[in-house]
Amino acid sequence: MENLTKISVEQCCIYYKIELSFIQKLDQHGLISLISSGEGAFITYEQLNDLEKYIHFHYDLEINMEGIETVVHLLERIKKLQQEVKILRNYGQEEQFTNFDTAT
Repeated sequence: MENLTKISVEQCCIYYKIELSFIQKLDQHGLISLISSGEGAFITYEQLNDLEKYIHFHYDLEINMEGIETVVHLLERIKKLQQEVKILRNYGQEEQFTNFDTAT
């Protein structure tokens, strides 16, 4: 069952037509986590979307590893801020309803 949730790094490199060193650098920079076993290195299926994003950043947009780290950090920050805005909006709507009920 465990083999169904991961794919070998070599298979990823062949499928995406990328260098093994690129995936190793992503792992070294903490952007993905490789699983090592006696059979080789693997990446979980859950990380494939992120891997595809990093491939696009690096090969299509020519962003280096440090730039990818920065972009990922900023995207995470934006997502967190959007969640905070959503919470504040929901809180504001609750306040409006509370004030409306007490006004009538």
